[in-house]
Amino acid sequence: MEQAGVELVALSFVDNSGISRVKAVPVARLATVAAWGVGASNSFDFFLGTDSIANGEHSLGPVGDLRLHPDLDALTVLAAQPGWAWAPAWRYDQDGQPHPQDTRALAATAVAQLADRGLTARMAFELEWIATDADGVPLPGPAYGYSRLSANHEYLRALVSTLERCGVAVEQVHPEYAAGQFELSIAATDPLRAADLAVLARETVRTVTAAHGLRASFTPKFEPGGVGNGGHVHLSLWDGDRNLCAGGTSAFGLTSTAESFGAGIFRRLPALLAVGAPSVVSYLRLEPHHWAGVFTAWGLENREAPLRLIRGAAGQRDTAANLEVKCFDLTANPYLVVAGLLFSGLAGIDAEARLPEPVSVDPGSLSPADAAAAGVARLPASLSDAIDAFEADEMLRTAFGPQLATTLADVRRAEVAELGSLEPAELCQAMRFLH
Repeated sequence: MEQAGVELVALSFVDNSGISRVKAVPVARLATVAAWGVGASNSFDFFLGTDSIANGEHSLGPVGDLRLHPDLDALTVLAAQPGWAWAPAWRYDQDGQPHPQDTRALAATAVAQLADRGLTARMAFELEWIATDADGVPLPGPAYGYSRLSANHEYLRALVSTLERCGVAVEQVHPEYAAGQFELSIAATDPLRAADLAVLARETVRTVTAAHGLRASFTPKFEPGGVGNGGHVHLSLWDGDRNLCAGGTSAFGLTSTAESFGAGIFRRLPALLAVGAPSVVSYLRLEPHHWAGVFTAWGLENREAPLRLIRGAAGQRDTAANLEVKCFDLTANPYLVVAGLLFSGLAGIDAEARLPEPVSVDPGSLSPADAAAAGVARLPASLSDAIDAFEADEMLRTAFGPQLATTLADVRRAEVAELGSLEPAELCQAMRFLH
């Protein structure tokens, strides 16, 4: 680190409201901190995105301490912040025991349980954000427009170059639908690394954007009536070198195992919204006919379905085929997303679950009779409803553990109490630049 000019190392973890919290240490202390950690209050488990601190069954208030231990295997020199490096942190108690609410450790547990079955997963997060001027006005230009790209070519070039120097493999970047909106796709990798890269990429976007005199907003809904920012997740299931999302006998080439994995996720989407769409403002984005996926439907390349299969080009399907979850956003803790999806997929494999018939139209366009016949219903339309679904899901609560499962519900209900009565315009303004 010293040879790379690094003077300080940022140690970060993501709280239950999706905010990355951080402590930093001089590089000369890195070895000591790796061994013994650096102190951090366990009250962070109860922080809201607004920095209010919720009460909860397992809250100790101001009492107690945890230790942040950097994962040195993930240590990264920050190309956007000269003199700095970053590492995601594990959280332990002062006796060296894993903290039961460490979401990164939970994601690692889910990966390990998948490995116990002889399987692996590859995952990737998509980042969508709105870039504004210093006054918060979105950058101009048409949806997907080349003029928006060319007007901001230096910004986007600097962003991709910086990410690549941090070891983040960018697959594509482009202007999106909403005013000032951009999307960046990261190459798939192992699930824990994918969550780490989601954190690193977002903070890099924020830093590079600020260096160009702009602001970045990852909020699910920048303004009422507009198109929201998603946090889509791509995942594929592998047996050794074989992608189980292709070459099978189930629908569209899924193997039986991959279908069960996908069915496990599909069945739990109402409960998983409390994980992947965890903010009050998330539900302003989850509207029909906005490509956000708000109905219980799945299909091939159906952008109105919350779960869709992407096969890719004909010659690449054995490596490219994957499932995409579209109803999540970037107020989510990516480690909780990894854990929730993998635990749900594993439960689907155990139950030999099967997906319903795919839907090949906008599910919101179906008549009530046709929707009922196809089993198409609305996903939770509020955070309160998603919390209820999560609390009713015994498998997820067990997999997350009693402390974390209870705290998630406590934190979500506290956010509803603080923000749920705001008018949409007030809510969008309050949340615009928090994530």
